[in-house]
Amino acid sequence: MKVRQSSGGLVSAIKSYFDSNTAQEEITEKLWFGVADFPQEDWEQFKKDQSEDYDFEIHPLFVEKEMYNDYYNGFSNSVLWPLFHYFPTLVQYTPEYFEAYMQMNKKFSKALVAILEPDDIIWIHDYQLMLLPQMIRQQRPSAIIGFFLHIPFPSYEIYRLLPNEWKKSLLQGVTGADLVGFHTHDYVQHFIQSEKMILGADAYFQNLQYQNRLIKVDLFPIGIDYKKFNNAGNDPEVIKHKEEIKKNFEGKKIIFSVDRLDYTKGIMDRLNGFEYFLEQNPQWKENVVFILNIVPSRDDIPTYNDRKKQLEEKIGTMNGKFSSISWQPIMYRYQHLPFHELSALYQLADVALITPLRDGMNLVAKEFVASSISRTGVLILSELAGAASELNEALLVNPTDINDIAKSIERALNMPLQEQRNRMVLMQRRLQEYDVVKWVNEFLEQLKETKKEQQKLIVKTLDEKTINTICRHYAESSKRFFLIDYDGTLVPITQMPAEAVPDDNVKEFLTSISSDPDNHVAIVSGRDASTLEKWFGYLPLTLVAEHGASLKMRNESWQQLVTVSEQWKDQVRRIMQIFVTRCVGSFIEEKINTLAWHYRNTQVDLGFTRSRELINNLSQLIQNTPLQVVDGNRVVEVRMAGFDKGTITMRILNEAQPDFVLCIGDDTTDEDMFKVLEDSAFTVKTYTIKIGNRGTAAKYTLPSQQQVLPLLTRLQTCVKPRKHLSS
Repeated sequence: MKVRQSSGGLVSAIKSYFDSNTAQEEITEKLWFGVADFPQEDWEQFKKDQSEDYDFEIHPLFVEKEMYNDYYNGFSNSVLWPLFHYFPTLVQYTPEYFEAYMQMNKKFSKALVAILEPDDIIWIHDYQLMLLPQMIRQQRPSAIIGFFLHIPFPSYEIYRLLPNEWKKSLLQGVTGADLVGFHTHDYVQHFIQSEKMILGADAYFQNLQYQNRLIKVDLFPIGIDYKKFNNAGNDPEVIKHKEEIKKNFEGKKIIFSVDRLDYTKGIMDRLNGFEYFLEQNPQWKENVVFILNIVPSRDDIPTYNDRKKQLEEKIGTMNGKFSSISWQPIMYRYQHLPFHELSALYQLADVALITPLRDGMNLVAKEFVASSISRTGVLILSELAGAASELNEALLVNPTDINDIAKSIERALNMPLQEQRNRMVLMQRRLQEYDVVKWVNEFLEQLKETKKEQQKLIVKTLDEKTINTICRHYAESSKRFFLIDYDGTLVPITQMPAEAVPDDNVKEFLTSISSDPDNHVAIVSGRDASTLEKWFGYLPLTLVAEHGASLKMRNESWQQLVTVSEQWKDQVRRIMQIFVTRCVGSFIEEKINTLAWHYRNTQVDLGFTRSRELINNLSQLIQNTPLQVVDGNRVVEVRMAGFDKGTITMRILNEAQPDFVLCIGDDTTDEDMFKVLEDSAFTVKTYTIKIGNRGTAAKYTLPSQQQVLPLLTRLQTCVKPRKHLSS
């Protein structure tokens, strides 16, 4: 048995990183886990006879052929691959496939967990292992786990086509990672949207908060080994291949494509575009040749073989239609291309025609650009390939538009050399700056930073020791500031908002704590101004209504901070009313600057499902408007953007300049307060407390709303420590 290291892009990327001078020194061992396609007996014999050293310590997993087929050809490539590439009609929703997928991920988990050391870094790659991060996390809660998806992540509307158990399990699986990487900004946003809509995860910027964990989601467009391709022109074997190709196609322009056999690659549309080009431009007959190399792929899947037959029939038809005795338009090969021959074709091609219908990135486009020593040649690239966001000097085309493809071929073949160089120089500079080494290094650095950030955000349940510390700081301070949410904090959530009237205990507490001249108390609520004024207007409190839209500073009058026409409410109300009809128990609450759809009284699962649908509808409605949708605690609100509890908190505190701050709340909207207080450095005595056990940016949690008043009342009994006089 002979073992050969794969020449695939991922292996080459990781190997190039470790061969560079930038590899992290603390990484001392490199272990590679994967599924073996050879018998275990052969592997055992190979290990005994092994004399050659490899770049990675190999850990092959051996599995039954039927399970592997259901896992790889089944769920991975007949469910995830077509769906994530926007081919939902090709998906095979077979339960046995998902079962095999789960079992294979469990096998990986078992093998990894058995040898994991505390500081090991686990980097999981691609759609075949989306359940694995969470499986490892369950057994090793402190593990350092990164996950990278090399294919597109589809829009929520496509992703939601998966059966409920599958789509939830996959998202939960990926969120077991600390850092989740994608190729483009669109994929990042699609993933975050699905996490919010299906799992109800909280998201801010490119962070997810799920099950009390911070998960960072970011884009890392994979690079290539730029020097390898750029320096290949000096290789004697490459030069030899170039001379042969020049001789065979002397006097002809070369269009080159290399792709795996896959329906996502748009090869048939590409051929139709080239055919239309020849029909519209007869002067190019016998003056151009299209070298099309298809790399064999997934021969075990019937649809791939069917497409190969269709493809070859199309090529035969076109060659029969346009060929002459001395020329045929398409040179077709179905085989793996050795690197030297591939490099020679990259360097000699006048045009690279790369038009996938969907592609996570497409490294062929980058390899073509990096290989251009003369800085000439034109890249025609699908606008639906991930690489298009980086290589926008290419001629970008709609891969299904044969007229667009034909016109781009004509433009590319006639493009002046200076324009070719101008475009190529810009693309090469970009690829050189962000090569594969930078890609690996940036991901691992971000993973390390994410772990540090998680440590900062570790939430502690308020214990007696912490309460005593808060008590001591309270007693020592002379300018104290309290930021207190109302519903769900001072009073419990009720079936109807009007029922949540402050009782005698709440009034007594607020009267008592606000009577201390060293205390400044602010009720920061989503309630409207008139309600807060009716309940608390007689007390020396600062009142914040509708999350910051209205403000009444202590002993002052109300200020309306947001003034805007209410015309938007009619359209939003109309949509909310539809969901009131569709979800029994839900209702609409209208305030001056806010419309809220409450689902606190609905059946839990139905209410949550309808809230996700409503958020999706409203988010599309308010695009390009100054409105925002807020996903609260069993409430969905629409209000003006630009004001929230965090913004108003900073405004109030910057004026007050306190030396002690306590902020407490239970809702998603209170997270804005927690974040600004944890990020700011105006005081060291800051305590942020979230009620409940949902993920939070607060430093501490309190299990239930019933504990709020006893905690706050206790602070008033704290006594300033006596100073001892020395004799």
